[in-house]
Amino acid sequence: MSQTLLQIPLPCTCGRAQFHQTELFSKMPCYTSRIKDTKYPKPKPADTRRPASQRGGGTTQHNMSRNKIKGTKLKARDLERAILKELKQNDSKQYNPKQLIRKLKVKNSQDSVLSALQSLEKAGTVRATDNYKFQIARDFRQKTSSDYLEGRVDKTRTGDAYIVVDGDGDDIFVPGSRLGSAQDGDKVKVRYWTPTRRRKPEGEVTEVLERSITHFVGTYKEYPKYAEVEVDQVGAPKLLVAVHRSENLGAQTNEKVVVRIDNWEPNRFKQLSGTLTAVLGEEGTSEIEMQTILINNGFQITFPEDVIRESEALPGKISPQEINIRRDMRDVTTFTIDPLTAKDFDDALSIQTLENGQIEVGIHIADVSHYVKPGSALDREAAERTTSVYLVDRVCPMLPERISNELCSLRPNEDKLTFSAVFTMDPKSFQIRKRWFGRTVTHSDRRFTYEEAQEVLDTGKGDFRDELFQLHKISKTLRKKRFKSGSIDFNSNEVRFKLDEDGTPLEVYIKDRIETNMLIEDFMLLANQEVATYMVKKAERLKELIPFVFRVHDEPNMEKVEELAMFAEALGYKMDLRSPETIAKSYNELLSKADEDPLVKMIAPIAIRTMAKATYTTENIGHYGLGFENYTHFTSPIRRYADVLVHRILHANLEKGSLYKANPMKLEEVCKHISAQERKAVTAERESIKYKQTEFMLDNVGEEYDGIINGLADFGVFVELTENYVEGMITYAEMDEPYDIGSGKLSITGRKTGKTLKMGDQLRVRIEDVDLERRRIDMALVKVLKIHGEEAPAQGGNHRRRSGGNKSSGGAAAGAGKGPRKSSGGKAKSRSSAPARKQRTPRKRK
Repeated sequence: MSQTLLQIPLPCTCGRAQFHQTELFSKMPCYTSRIKDTKYPKPKPADTRRPASQRGGGTTQHNMSRNKIKGTKLKARDLERAILKELKQNDSKQYNPKQLIRKLKVKNSQDSVLSALQSLEKAGTVRATDNYKFQIARDFRQKTSSDYLEGRVDKTRTGDAYIVVDGDGDDIFVPGSRLGSAQDGDKVKVRYWTPTRRRKPEGEVTEVLERSITHFVGTYKEYPKYAEVEVDQVGAPKLLVAVHRSENLGAQTNEKVVVRIDNWEPNRFKQLSGTLTAVLGEEGTSEIEMQTILINNGFQITFPEDVIRESEALPGKISPQEINIRRDMRDVTTFTIDPLTAKDFDDALSIQTLENGQIEVGIHIADVSHYVKPGSALDREAAERTTSVYLVDRVCPMLPERISNELCSLRPNEDKLTFSAVFTMDPKSFQIRKRWFGRTVTHSDRRFTYEEAQEVLDTGKGDFRDELFQLHKISKTLRKKRFKSGSIDFNSNEVRFKLDEDGTPLEVYIKDRIETNMLIEDFMLLANQEVATYMVKKAERLKELIPFVFRVHDEPNMEKVEELAMFAEALGYKMDLRSPETIAKSYNELLSKADEDPLVKMIAPIAIRTMAKATYTTENIGHYGLGFENYTHFTSPIRRYADVLVHRILHANLEKGSLYKANPMKLEEVCKHISAQERKAVTAERESIKYKQTEFMLDNVGEEYDGIINGLADFGVFVELTENYVEGMITYAEMDEPYDIGSGKLSITGRKTGKTLKMGDQLRVRIEDVDLERRRIDMALVKVLKIHGEEAPAQGGNHRRRSGGNKSSGGAAAGAGKGPRKSSGGKAKSRSSAPARKQRTPRKRK
């Protein structure tokens, strides 16, 4: 589980009752008694005007240095400015009027300094503290900032957000209370500042410039005089959307519906205005939940009629004229290798030995750009979606099935139009001697699954044995070269599900990564790298800037890397942070131990999060994670719009003497949209996995499992079950004793026994509650099994009672007093051998 830990600034307070003018007078004797040899005449009434720092005019001494004001008596507005400047420069210190006079070396009386401080306090730029001293206000920068930027909202699970600003070093943190109506992915204008004694900027959204999502799934509610849709939001209040009862499309109260928000300005009842576009049905079913995940992340579950009509009208046969203008490679041995469940095959490999003894390898990609023309309805829809979305039990495709599963799918024993990268290689070293890119026509001789191809490699028997062995040798050579050049092997676990016919999860497992997976990956990476390099070299040769779509990955954030290094060192592993190259090497050395050390296995997700996010852009900064100077996406145009654009630009620049230059600003805008859509797709995929994991545990409340600590937070411990990779949380109230969390959240220490638990330690846990609506699994600690790989010593009182009984007294770290919520489903029962569940998923959740 990815957790973003945020430091939210405290509200600005004075540390005591507000320092009103009347209070000052009542405490004057105390004030004078604390400062020796200080005499204060009765203060004059405070200046009720805005402080000079916020008024116009009077620029004579606005930027006065201390030398210029030394020994002078300043006017009221200049005194305020001088005081404000001094307090800003020493924002952690507190001063009384006498101390400020000494610091500024001015001849103003303590009374006039006090009056200036009162004026600044009234304006909110300084605050009074204990002992009658003053300090710069904690929110001074917030109140006085006039700096604005534009960026995209990146919401966290807490409801807070970061505004991602192009070209800016730091994202701007915005609490949920200052987001206004901005939603995840929206383009916004943000006012920002850097809080006192902090390094990271914060801000508030002042305007939404562009909406990322306009359709939401919510619950329809009909009342005698009006109707509305309630849209739940993670970490934020519900959106209430008013709709016309006469246009409810037959929806019944409490049914799930799709609503389009037409007006984001709330009415007097705090409702937005919208229109129903679809009725999904009764809530609580897996089908509706999956649809909800897609729609609420901005993906439409159906295609417009004009898009379907256009796809159906495309010709199914390849004309002789089209074959004549392409390189004909139908006689070369060609096959696809894909997952067992794949329905679209967008890449194929060919291999042959040439007459001169050299090896020719072809990487053939479905020629989607032949069918999807710029400006067409298909193109507009693909440009809007930009990606296919893969949930646990379905695919939301970028293109209609007519294209993705028929015309462009490289099915066996069919002629297909392809866009190919063909490489001639040395038969011994596999060095590339010649490169060719262009449109082809190919014919797949065989459709392999990964497992079928792997069996041929393992047994040495089966179809195209020699070709597969040759490709395997080449791929291993390419991989070795890549890692030698600094590529990082982020081989994280991919959770998969075995589903019943109705979508009920029967089994959770980790996808095996076998040699044939890596074989295909190696050749796809080769094609992507070589296409990007071709475009870069052409631009260099012509001394022209040729706008192109690059897939880039920046160097990691050093602050995050240093935190990871501290974490790794606490677990006994040293990282070399001297350079980006040594960091990459350290990553690989660390991650290579993941299979043998459960502690390192827990680090892998953290290591991935220290990395920058890969994005699409016209600015080529290289791909740090792969160790490539040039990289693009060329190999999956059926499911990625970026690849369609790459095919178009590449094709237009292939002919000798050709030079095609896309509009750089428009292309960059498209790249930003594609990157934003990709992030939404990843979010949707993760949400579907979390939902199915939670659904899988519905009938297991009360059962016990072994698990591994894979995260620590102020409110509890995250545990991944060893048997089925499901993740849940133990609040500190459900542990065996109160715990204190250590610095850096690397460990927790028991207050009674002093035992220290870290990530990777093994526990026995009990499932206390499964909340499908919140996709949350609550656990209780039964027993600590292993600490740092060693058997935990037997201790009395380690076994917790079941929830519902009396809680043990005593707090814990943060969140200690919170007991488990009411169980959402399932009955307590003794643990058996985890039989496959046959109960249907659709159930009414109350």
